[in-house]
Amino acid sequence: MEVKIGVRDIPRDIVLESDDSAEAVANAVEAAISGGSLLRLKDDKGRTIVVPGNLIGYVEIGAEETRRVGFGTI
Repeated sequence: MEVKIGVRDIPRDIVLESDDSAEAVANAVEAAISGGSLLRLKDDKGRTIVVPGNLIGYVEIGAEETRRVGFGTI
């Protein structure tokens, strides 16, 4: 699923594809913001993204959906 993170005073979003569930990402974001700690997320390639919780402007969590392959049915 796609996760977009808006960081305060930075014009570009951080965008990553995560294998975690939407609930797990939402819980990690909530804990980082409420505790003022770091938000740590792993993307689908194994990289770790770290954002200070006090600088998070918004987080957009995409729908959990498997990717479709092909061009559709006729």
